[in-house]
Amino acid sequence: MSEARNGAHSPLEGVRVVEMGSLLAGPFCGQLLADFGAEVIKVEPPGKGDPMREWGRHRKNGRTLWWPIIARNKKSVTLNLREREGQELARKLISGADVVVENFRPGTMERWGLGYEDLSETNPGLVMVRVSGYGQTGPYRERAGFGAIGESMGGIRHVTGFPDRPPPRVGVSLGDSLAATFGAFGAVTALYNREARNGEGQVVDVGIYEAVLALMESTIPEYALAGHVRGRTGAILPFVAPSNTYPTRDDDYVVIGANADNVFARFAEAAGHPEWAEDERYATHNARGENQEELDDMISGWTKERTVDEALEVLKEAGVPAGKVFTAKDMVEDPHYAVRENVVSVEDPEMGPFPMQNVVPRLNETPGKVRWTGPALGQHNDEVYGEVLGLSEEEREALRERGVI
Repeated sequence: MSEARNGAHSPLEGVRVVEMGSLLAGPFCGQLLADFGAEVIKVEPPGKGDPMREWGRHRKNGRTLWWPIIARNKKSVTLNLREREGQELARKLISGADVVVENFRPGTMERWGLGYEDLSETNPGLVMVRVSGYGQTGPYRERAGFGAIGESMGGIRHVTGFPDRPPPRVGVSLGDSLAATFGAFGAVTALYNREARNGEGQVVDVGIYEAVLALMESTIPEYALAGHVRGRTGAILPFVAPSNTYPTRDDDYVVIGANADNVFARFAEAAGHPEWAEDERYATHNARGENQEELDDMISGWTKERTVDEALEVLKEAGVPAGKVFTAKDMVEDPHYAVRENVVSVEDPEMGPFPMQNVVPRLNETPGKVRWTGPALGQHNDEVYGEVLGLSEEEREALRERGVI
């Protein structure tokens, strides 16, 4: 992805973010802001730091392969927020910040004297992003809430998987990432309001379950107005055919979406069965929906005779939407990924070249950039506490000895 053009700055350059909390929802929000140039100062407890330093698959040398991504472009400082001195240092740091991101259980920041009312007294322009399981209000606010619980309560687990099996999880931390994305969107929206309309700061309150709910399409009115509860339908959309995942001769899969009448006609011709498009059982959208299962069986018979690449080549020439189910290996080797620079290699101090997903979305004039991988624990203590807060070397050493930083 290209650098900012004509000497332009990164979009969020000059915005200081103090990231508190741990694991995924808060840190991914911080990652998104850092990707576009915000100075994100990540606050971690002395000792082990964020548990994300240990999560995920590890290399043989013990380094996790997740931390370099979730903490990319950030600065790390250590600070014991459970100690009064640590809370005072946090207040000083936040007094010069534009955004605070936290994902503690509601009430935790208030017990530390770091609630929004306290912080906004000295920094009225502060934007505070608060990500939690259930939000800052309501009868469930104090419950512990992880992403998996938010996915369940938000409804996506109920519609994921096959009807004859229990609801599975998606293979990534979807609920946390959605909440973080909405949190980052809320942060930049609140900053725009502050800067463009001479407004003050405000709280961005995101419950993980409601971030998931935001993706749930028309499921609410389907029940409230039509009495229908959408359920699990596996790889298909009921009565939308053909739109499914089909096996190939080389034990791979191809996804085909040929449900529009004109597209289905092109597919039938390309598959060597133009008569399918004339058959009253498949000629129209409604007819294909009524005969979805037998149509899928016929298409599976066609795909099983071909490798995934052979099937894709035929469908490409016919203008039929289709794609392979990609693995990480496919992503790293794919030419389109390469041209779009979807995977970028960043130098890691310990592991050398480190490939990871690039910044999204793409801005053509002031794009985001991965500048460095996740930092060492407390790597920026001297820079932040010395240069930003003005603490002397002796003061910093005394704080280290007392376990404050």
